[in-house]
Amino acid sequence: MIRSKNRHIRKFLFLILGLISCFAEAQQEAQYTQYMYMTQVFNPAFAGNRGIMSLKALVRSQWMDIEGSPKTSVFSFDTPIGENEKMGLGLSIINDQIGPLTEINIAIDYAYSLSFMFSKLTFGLKVGVNSFDINFSRLNIYDETDPYIGYAVDNKYQPQIGAGIFFNTQKYYLGVSAPNLLEKKYFNLVQSESSFFSSFSEKIHFYFIAGYVFDALPSLKIKPASLVKVVKGSPVQWDLSLNFLLNNNFSFGVANRLDSATTSMVGIQVSDALMIGFSYDFSTTEIKKYASGSFEVFFRIDLGTNKKILTPRFF
Repeated sequence: MIRSKNRHIRKFLFLILGLISCFAEAQQEAQYTQYMYMTQVFNPAFAGNRGIMSLKALVRSQWMDIEGSPKTSVFSFDTPIGENEKMGLGLSIINDQIGPLTEINIAIDYAYSLSFMFSKLTFGLKVGVNSFDINFSRLNIYDETDPYIGYAVDNKYQPQIGAGIFFNTQKYYLGVSAPNLLEKKYFNLVQSESSFFSSFSEKIHFYFIAGYVFDALPSLKIKPASLVKVVKGSPVQWDLSLNFLLNNNFSFGVANRLDSATTSMVGIQVSDALMIGFSYDFSTTEIKKYASGSFEVFFRIDLGTNKKILTPRFF
């Protein structure tokens, strides 16, 4: 009887690991709706691109009402440096939690720009480290002495090397990047008795972004934008957004993540230094039957705001 219970426990444990692995295959890197304000996190070439020192923070709660659903917090810093501010330097810290799984990423970004008459081409490099941990204490374990619990991954560290290119004028931008060019395998489990197999490996994510700013009125800017994320073995993620900027201090917009969610966004430039943004995702998949949606809040603080910016960019 005890052996039978332990067998079921092991099956359940491997099922949990399998679900984590399947979810991770579809979304290994943290997902953001307000990605247009956190470009540096996935493209190091954006570090210092705005020409001002900035602190940013973002908190996301995905699929609210589901216990163990993804929760992400991000902090980033970037600033232009060097003669004529041709270079940029940045730091980002990401904490991504899904059930018993926690992944922390710390990275440093460096960017170098080539300036032309009305445009700029920037190359970026990202170097960092990932910490990966599965904490089974967050689960209800029937038999804590079960040896299969020993397969837990405890703060496994992996290096990170990424690169990106960003081209922009005052009106439009294009970017391509891969924030981590190293594929890493964190664990690989096999249970012959029940033919269970579970693994988690970090795939290379490629990001493609583009946007254009239209001056509809002297007080109104309109920006259609797009982000495409490509990961081997997973469906292509395609985000399309349309944002409006009123009087350079109030923005609002809508977005659609193909076959995933529709989103409403709003941003307020509270002062010359502080901006706050909010977004809410309405799921378009079957998960909407069980979750109320995803909420995100964003903060940006610009330091040294005495620097005059005559025509603030809408990106």
